[in-house]
Amino acid sequence: MRAGGAARACRGACRRWLSGCAGPADGPGQPAASARAVDCQALLDLCRRRHFLSGAPQQLSAAALLGGGRPRCGPLGVELRKNLASQWWDSMVVFREQVFAVDALHHEAGPSQPGDSAFRLVSPECIRELLQDKELSKEQLVAFLEKLLKTSGKLRETLLHGALEHYPNCLDLVNRRLPYGLAQIGVCFHPVLDTQQIPNSVKRIGEKTEASLVWFTPPKTSNQWLDFWLRHRLLWWRKFAMSPSDFSSADCQDEAGRKGNKLYYSFPWGKEPIETLWNLGDQELLQMYPGNVSTIQGRDGRKNVVPCVLSVSGDLDLGVLAYLCDSFQLTENSFARKKSLQRKVLKLHPCLAPVKVALDVGKGPTVELRQVCQGLLNELRENGVSVWPGYLETMHSSLEQLFSKYDEMSILFTVLITETTLENGLIQLRSRDTTMKETMHISQLKDFLVKYLRSAKNV
Repeated sequence: MRAGGAARACRGACRRWLSGCAGPADGPGQPAASARAVDCQALLDLCRRRHFLSGAPQQLSAAALLGGGRPRCGPLGVELRKNLASQWWDSMVVFREQVFAVDALHHEAGPSQPGDSAFRLVSPECIRELLQDKELSKEQLVAFLEKLLKTSGKLRETLLHGALEHYPNCLDLVNRRLPYGLAQIGVCFHPVLDTQQIPNSVKRIGEKTEASLVWFTPPKTSNQWLDFWLRHRLLWWRKFAMSPSDFSSADCQDEAGRKGNKLYYSFPWGKEPIETLWNLGDQELLQMYPGNVSTIQGRDGRKNVVPCVLSVSGDLDLGVLAYLCDSFQLTENSFARKKSLQRKVLKLHPCLAPVKVALDVGKGPTVELRQVCQGLLNELRENGVSVWPGYLETMHSSLEQLFSKYDEMSILFTVLITETTLENGLIQLRSRDTTMKETMHISQLKDFLVKYLRSAKNV
């Protein structure tokens, strides 16, 4: 079938993504637990096989995730997280006024607080010298160790502290006018129980990639801004989802009575918070900058006020896992000889898919076909389109095997370069979401893909 033109194909491309991705409705409740558990293990097996997630088999199981375990990202998972972070950054920083990027150290100075569970940075040499000092009594050794731990730096658990450190200097950027925000994406650390060694007793360092916005607002409008960011963040998470209703929100409150909200995703093993919003009031700033209130006051019209601090922090690693669960589909495989075999596909949103197009070759002179693929790969990458060089594969696979592989890798399109391409420039374009094959001229491919990806951002 010859395409009616790249423009017409592009107009319907994103609509086909939405219609082609619609799976069976769950109804008002969640699917049966047993069905979701089976799908969960099938998903984890696929993600390990296609390098979205990495780790030992016992770490990539439904039981491990139910117990709070978090798998590491493989190469495609890293690209997915990078795309997710890029979309977050565009939404929260690039296309928004009065939000500035900041950076902070991975470790923080200062004494430990009651209930502080952060990991401390202590030199092994210091510990060794204390333990080898024979003149110290047991009580003195314990006292020295406690003092050392209290005064040493600690690995950051959130990005909030770094933003508060930048707050006074960044007031000059806005001429002390409120509201404004500071944004950062970075790794944070937290204690995790290592149940593989001694259950419920050994703690190890856990990591997560956090996306943080700290919003400084006049007190009188703080609740309105919290409502605004709650709506914005929930809509943002749902924007990329095939099942938007699996993302939800709920009110929460901390021990100090401060109000907030949590955004949840309904994983097969239960709901987990992927983002948290807090109205922290002005206490965080007053405690960090005691004695001189004027240095932290901003302008609310003609008044000088100490702003309220709103914290919006999301877990991008858990977000990656949420979208992998959301995008996983089991559908009828029209190519399979046995109808019982199902087609597995990750229908990630076009903006999040790690690879947009795969280039492969069919029948024809191998050297010439690979040269065409190489030129096309360079052209697409120069225009910001990520490409999988399938034409470099030395192991022969049937088209059905290739399509199954690329569907599991969530590659949006497969382009087949054949002898026909050398003769008249025609290529075959196959869609991940519709499985339809179209024929278009090779000169139209770049414009089609660029327009498709651009329009996908607005879906």
